[in-house]
This record gives sequence, structure tokens and C-alpha cells, in this order.
Amino acid sequence: MRPPHSWSIRARITAGSLVISAIVLVFTSLAVHAQLRTITRDSDESLATADLTSIAAEIESNPRGPLDEPSVGTLVVVRDPQGANQVQTVPHEVQEAVSRREGGNETFTVREDGTEYVVVGRIVETSDGAWQLWAARSTAASDLTVRAMDTTLVAGTLLVLAAFGGAAWLLASAALRPVARMRETADSLSRGAGDAELPVGTANDELSALATTLNRFINRVRATADRERQMVSDASHELRTPLAVVQAQLELAHASFGDADALKREILAVEVSLARLSRLATTLLELSRLDAAQSEGSPGRGETASGSELVTELMLAIDRARLLAGSADIAVDFEVGDVTGDFALSPTAFGRVVDNLVGNALAATARTSGLVVELRERTDGVRLTVADTGTGIPEDFLPRAFDRFSRPDSSRERSADGSGLGLALVQAITERAGGAVTLANRPGGGAVATVDLPKR
Repeated sequence: MRPPHSWSIRARITAGSLVISAIVLVFTSLAVHAQLRTITRDSDESLATADLTSIAAEIESNPRGPLDEPSVGTLVVVRDPQGANQVQTVPHEVQEAVSRREGGNETFTVREDGTEYVVVGRIVETSDGAWQLWAARSTAASDLTVRAMDTTLVAGTLLVLAAFGGAAWLLASAALRPVARMRETADSLSRGAGDAELPVGTANDELSALATTLNRFINRVRATADRERQMVSDASHELRTPLAVVQAQLELAHASFGDADALKREILAVEVSLARLSRLATTLLELSRLDAAQSEGSPGRGETASGSELVTELMLAIDRARLLAGSADIAVDFEVGDVTGDFALSPTAFGRVVDNLVGNALAATARTSGLVVELRERTDGVRLTVADTGTGIPEDFLPRAFDRFSRPDSSRERSADGSGLGLALVQAITERAGGAVTLANRPGGGAVATVDLPKR
């Protein structure tokens, strides 16, 4: 027999219900038995007392006259003041027990030949002295009644337990039927059943809540798997072109072994292509790490930056932008105050946000001028804005601007180095810090990116 912990839930519910109901029924039956026993004992005492009442009345009315013989079946002992038994109809054991007592108002029991007797004593005072009276009643009839009731209680308890066990089994089966449907659906999902979901019952109960929660989990897993598949596909597509370029450049370099200048140009071109591949791989790795951290549900774990560190990182990012732009007269303005508080991202991560947004803005303005970068303190955090005066962003591209590897078909000064991952990285870092990023076109031309970072 299997141990209880290996039973099915239905069996455990039924067994537990039977145990509890059995305990309740047994205690109830014992209580009924005890109550019935008390009632029959009180009844026997009352009948014995009634037998003495008529005899006591006769003695009080005629203490010297002869006593009438008791009716058949009446068990009494009547002892006069001189100690002689005037009436004696009780069995031998009862007589022996009575003879050893001095008399009085008392009740006791005597057993003879397997039969128990309830004996009631009484004293009757007369002018000639005290009469001692005893009356006995057999408990055989009461015992038969109690035994019959016990048999009925046992049979009734077994029947109730059987009915209760069957009802518990049926109720448990009905309650667990949605679980069976969920298991069947989950089994079909494991075999690739498309977009099916676990069935949610109409009742607003725990199983419906469980199915709803599991469906949300399944949808998240599906979305994650879809994103990963799409990312792998897009990454393969993005890596294929630069790898083909590197291969072609290496072939050209191989053909230029006799020309030092041509060989140098080809090697420098390969270095540029490899640098782009390195940046792409680094960005993909960082996005993967951010996705893993986000799935753990602990934004900004252990990463903090003070307001002054954000300001410093902003100034360093603008210096890097000026250096990369290669133009001494580039106009980059920013306004910062005394930003206070801590933020749930590292200074390096904030620098990546600024680098990507400024890089996109520089590409849109052909690395000339018209770029405005602002960092302003707000009540609950800071707001970073990067605005340019370029050609703007196609309206149909705005809803998917933060998708990975997404780039507008009609590129706004599209850079050859663009991989479509910059804005996706900005969004991942910002949301990881509990913030939000938006991208919109400016009424006067150009685009503006806004990043809101809350304080911890």
C-alpha cells in the first residue's frame, strides 16, 4: 500500500474528510450512549422509589398491622424496628447486600448471575421506631434498550461514514475537474499547441485565479521566446552583412600584398568593420544582461548614482560627442542645477543613455549644430532631454522606434554604423532604473528624446 503522502489529492481529501467525520461521529455516539445510560438508570431508580412509596404510606397509616403482599415482580425488603424482615422478595445477592447495611436514604447497585440491580433505600419513622425499606429493580430491560441503541448507532455511523466518504469523493472530483482540464491543456501546450491557454472556470475561485496567473506566465514566456527568436534572427541578419564585408575586404587585402598603400587601406577598412561588429556584440550582450535582470524582478539591484554623478557623466558624454563629431563649432547646450538624491542606475549606464541619444541626434543633424541637451531636476527625479533640428522621424516609425534592430526605411541621416539597437538599449536601461523614455517630433522640425528617471 502506498504511503498517504503519495496518494492523489482526491484520495487525501476523501481520507481526511472520513477521519474528521469519524472522530465527530464516534464522540457523538459516545455522548448519546452515555446520555441514554443515564436516562435508563434514572428511570430504574424512579421505578424503585415508586415501589417504596406505597409501602411507606401503608406503614405510616398502620404501623402495627400486617402489610399487604407486594404485587408479582416487585422486589422489596421491609424490616421492622425490631430488625425482622416483614417482607422479602429480592434475590439472594441483593438480600445479602441489604443485610449488611444499617438502612438509610441511599441508592446502590448489586450484580447477581450477570444481572445488575438498582437498589433504593428509605427510612420510615413511626411511633414504634424506624422501618427500613429497600426496593430493587433489574436493569436487564434497560441494558437491552441501550444495546439496541448502540447497535443502531454503530450501523448509523457506518452508513453515515460511507455516505460522507462517497460525497467527499464526488465533491473532490468535481472541484478538481478544472485541474484535469488544465493538465490536459498544459500537456497539449508542451507538444506545441499554438496559442492555446489554460481553461479558466466561470467560478471566481482559487483554481480560476491559478489558471489566470498561469496564463499570464505562459504569455510572458511566449513573448520572451518570441523576442529571443526575433532577436536571434535579427542579429543573424545584422551580423551577416558586416561579416560578408570583412570577408570581402580580407580578400581584397590578400590581393593587395604587392601594394603596401592598398594593403594598408584594406586593413584599416577591416578594422572599421571589426569595430562595428564589436560594438554590435557588446550592445547585444548588454541587452541580454538587462533582460535577464528584468526577469528577476529586481530593478536597479545594487546600482546607484548620485545627482552629481549624473551631471559629471553628462558632461563627459558631451565631451565624447564633440570629439566624435569632428567639428569644433558644434553647438551643444545643456542646463543643469544642483541635482540631489540617488538614482537606481550606475553612472556608466547613464552615460550609455546619453551617448546613444546624442549620437542619434548628431546623425540627424549631420554632425553640425542645433543640438540641445538638458538635465533638469524635478520633484520626483530628473528629466533628460536631447533635441535636434534635423529632419525628424517618420510618423509610422515612432511606434516601433524602440524595437530592436528597427530603423526607418527613409533614414534620417542614417549612419552606416547604425544597428537599430541604440534606442532599445536606452529603453532597457531606463526601465531598469524605474524610469520611462519617449521619442517625438518637434513642431518646428527635428526630434526630441525625453528620459525621466525617478529618485530611489
